[in-house]
Amino acid sequence: MKLIQEYKTQGIYIFMGLIVLLFPFFPAYFFMLAFFCIALFISRVRPGTTVFQMLARESDIRQGRLKGLTYLFLIIGSLFLISSIVGPSKFPIFIIGGALAITTFGDGVADLMNIHDKLSKQDNVKVYSAKSSIVFLISGGIYAFLAGGWILYWGGQNIPYGLIFFLAVLGAVTGALLESMTSNEDFIVIPFGSAMTMWLFYTFRFSYPVNTLELIGVLCFAFLLGYLAYRMRIADISAMLSATLLGVVIIISTDIKWYVILLAFFLLGGLFTRYKYDFKKSRGIAESKGGVRGYKNVFSNSLAALALAVAYKVFPSYAMLLLPAYLGSIATATGDTLASEIGQTWKGEPIMITTFKKVRHGTDGGVTTLGEFAAFAGAGVIALLSLMFLKNDVGLAFAVLAGGFIGTNIDSVLGATLQQRGYLSNNGVNLFATISGAIISAILYSSLGS
Repeated sequence: MKLIQEYKTQGIYIFMGLIVLLFPFFPAYFFMLAFFCIALFISRVRPGTTVFQMLARESDIRQGRLKGLTYLFLIIGSLFLISSIVGPSKFPIFIIGGALAITTFGDGVADLMNIHDKLSKQDNVKVYSAKSSIVFLISGGIYAFLAGGWILYWGGQNIPYGLIFFLAVLGAVTGALLESMTSNEDFIVIPFGSAMTMWLFYTFRFSYPVNTLELIGVLCFAFLLGYLAYRMRIADISAMLSATLLGVVIIISTDIKWYVILLAFFLLGGLFTRYKYDFKKSRGIAESKGGVRGYKNVFSNSLAALALAVAYKVFPSYAMLLLPAYLGSIATATGDTLASEIGQTWKGEPIMITTFKKVRHGTDGGVTTLGEFAAFAGAGVIALLSLMFLKNDVGLAFAVLAGGFIGTNIDSVLGATLQQRGYLSNNGVNLFATISGAIISAILYSSLGS
């Protein structure tokens, strides 16, 4: 009986997505008020009532209120509020419709597949799998595209369907990624996160004339590579989806060669994380989960590269600075990862980069001779790949090598200072270090060019 009720509840949540069919026929402020009022009503529904029994998910039953659905209507109402303030031309209604479609249809269909697995767990923890992520991407993306097309057709707006599909794909990938990162807050982060992603790229829409067939090919290629990393236990599901999102945006913004260089970092990082893993584990300094990387590691090391790739597309006149900056950020991430994973196998004691005193292995800011050589080699690999795939320019390769090596040591300095004092986490240090490496590479290359 419980299994049947789970299916019914998910079916109702999916059916709610059909509300988007009404979006082109009423003004934004009407839906804003309607969603806020419905959220208020749902928040007051209590256990034991028929409405609660029909709509309650496992997390709602534990908390005694329809928290998830309340948040969903509040978020959608807030999106309509934003559209009312800035204007539908700047924040179109079809983006809100796409976000609702991704949340109700994409997440709902994926959850239908996982009901048996959820019920088999005593703690009712939400289950994630590569299969459900694929279903989320396909169902959420298709329904978001259809919803967007419906709203634009009846709303009389002239926006290319290729752009709608591009935004639907980005929104669906973002939604699937956010679903894998949350347990009970998916009705908050999925609609808001997917809407903000679509809005961002809608703002830059004139820089993204995307061919639909090309986009489908790019999505399949990026997801396939992420899935292979998942199957090889280099990445978990969140990292697989993060890599997919990075791949789609970077390839569309630049070309596939830029993404290949980023993939080199992921591959080298995954391989050397397992280098002498048992030895590092015995010292208590090995990566957790058997070296499998998550979304935090992916974004902390790749967020700078992602932003620079988008900037390359939006501001092509700054290509001479953005290319070395992109490569410098990846060289820093590669050098830092190899310095950490190889350097920690050094039999001697590392020294603190700020005081040159000996410290224990695993101490933030500790460096070794082997680690420094590994950092130089990692940055050198990215510099060599830049010569092979992007630009046969020795000056560019030198700037990338130097920026990556210096950026790696900046990472160590930040670890010895801000991280040890609790001002930055390891992921925060990685982010600031990659930004530093990007800036140094861009400055060096600009100086060499002049």
